[in-house]
Amino acid sequence: MPMLNVNGAELHYEDTGGTGEPILFSHGLLWSTRLFDPQVDALRGRYRCVAYDHRGQGRSAVPPVNAIDMETLYLDALGLVSKLGLGPCHFVGLSMGGFIGMRIAARRPELLRSLTLVETSADPEPLANVPRYTLLNLIARLAGLRPVADPVMRIMFGRTFLTDPNRAEERALWRARLLENRRDIWRAVNGVIRRNAVAHEVPHIRVPTLIIVGEEDVATVPAKAERLHQLIPGSRLTRLPRGGHSSTVEEPSLVNAALGSFLESQVRGPAVSSQTA
Repeated sequence: MPMLNVNGAELHYEDTGGTGEPILFSHGLLWSTRLFDPQVDALRGRYRCVAYDHRGQGRSAVPPVNAIDMETLYLDALGLVSKLGLGPCHFVGLSMGGFIGMRIAARRPELLRSLTLVETSADPEPLANVPRYTLLNLIARLAGLRPVADPVMRIMFGRTFLTDPNRAEERALWRARLLENRRDIWRAVNGVIRRNAVAHEVPHIRVPTLIIVGEEDVATVPAKAERLHQLIPGSRLTRLPRGGHSSTVEEPSLVNAALGSFLESQVRGPAVSSQTA
């Protein structure tokens, strides 16, 4: 279990190695490196794929703070890129991973070859969500994830994945992974609920950017992706016909096709036009 001390925290990471251009994968809230297994499997033959667990999640250390804020996670990502010698790299961030990727692209563009934002937003948590998410987080803190597993699954996955009778085994696997979260996951949840907007920063992003959103995402609705597309000059938007907030595992073939094509275009040349697929 490789660990790396970054900014005083032990972070778990997985590195396929190799001489290909590096890709750094940054997962969403409540999950881990496992969220990108289909993408790593598809890309590891050509790229050096590195995925890591944010502090307070997965196998990484949990800091004794009330909220693990996005600025801390941004600095962690910078430290990881530096210590592993990844820069400049392709960055793929889902949800909170996207919050981090946008900060890097806007502030430290020399560290990135490209940016892929999956199911994410440049805005703060919508006010309508805050009371519900705060209550769910409190219950999880006091009693663990089991009492809130059903509503959280409906937030994290789209209706196609949740209702397909042929995917019952997959749903059971991801529910089990959800329940593996330590009770102190509340610190990471607080960081997401209380995050600051970066909408004022993302218009400065100039690295080639791909935005991916599933039509069934209820946590970060497609309109948020459309807004990002308008804010980031020259970005490419791909709206998947299916998939919710965890589209990398719900619709891996669709995500892999969009991501693979985008990365290939960067190898051939960095020209990226603004379009919707």
